[in-house]
Amino acid sequence: MKMIDVRKMSAEELVKKEIDLREEISKLAFKHKIRPLENTSRVSMLRKDIARILTLRTQMSIS
Repeated sequence: MKMIDVRKMSAEELVKKEIDLREEISKLAFKHKIRPLENTSRVSMLRKDIARILTLRTQMSIS
């Protein structure tokens, strides 16, 4: 997800997306404990997406 896409979302959509991404990370972590993941970079991409969302939410609250 690019920052341009994140900026187009409303505040409610950002909260919903963050929750979905956090759930996906926890599911991947659980799967990885059972059996190694094929694409381990997916976890870091999800973390970066969450960071983008949190950054934008912080910017929105300041402005």
